[in-house]
Amino acid sequence: MDEVVVIRTGSGPEVLLVHGGAGPRTTWGALSALADRWTLAYVHRRGYPPSPAPRTRQDYEVDAQDLAPLLIGRPHVVAHSYGTLGALIAAAAAPGSVRSLTLIEPPLAFLVPGDPDVTRLERLGDAVLTHGTDTDPAELREFLRLAGASVDEGPLPDEVVAGVRRAHGARLPSRARPRLDLIRRARVPVLVASGDHAAAHERICDALAATLDGERTVNPGAGHFVAAAPGFTDRLDTFLRTSDN
Repeated sequence: MDEVVVIRTGSGPEVLLVHGGAGPRTTWGALSALADRWTLAYVHRRGYPPSPAPRTRQDYEVDAQDLAPLLIGRPHVVAHSYGTLGALIAAAAAPGSVRSLTLIEPPLAFLVPGDPDVTRLERLGDAVLTHGTDTDPAELREFLRLAGASVDEGPLPDEVVAGVRRAHGARLPSRARPRLDLIRRARVPVLVASGDHAAAHERICDALAATLDGERTVNPGAGHFVAAAPGFTDRLDTFLRTSDN
């Protein structure tokens, strides 16, 4: 088996859920109520069982290849963090195959050049993906907090260490340049979401919404895992309904 696994639940039009560094259960668990109206299709990216391991490393270009055949039915696409990169690349290659795009805190620092907070976030992310658990300990913890991990004083939890090791060596988000112009030109409905927990994420999301002529929502209360924030499920449901054509 070389294909990624998609687990579906619910009924109605399909919503393809593309997680980032955390797995589908952590990322999307709070959206389960949407299965009353939508078919929730949980993509398991390579390296996240039951999907196969990556061929070499975590790679958003490979993610885009994996997602391409899943767009044949023209689903709504909801993507988080690193998962937004593959989703955007796949959508740009076939914008007519995407009913809508919801993008949650994407790592697209190039949209806000010269901003010190954004530049630091990008540098921290690149360092962790490049050096893994050998990253400077203070910088590693700073990035993990921004990424939604629970990292109090003391040793890092085993599951956090496993996540860092899984991401180690991944293709760097700082190199991604998805063709946003093709998505905007196709008038794909877009919702850009953030959690109001880090200035860098807010500025990136503001810039992305403006670039794609998309809607914008800010839902605090769950940090980087915006899908679990109060009010987000209802906001997403409203957006999907208005975009379902």
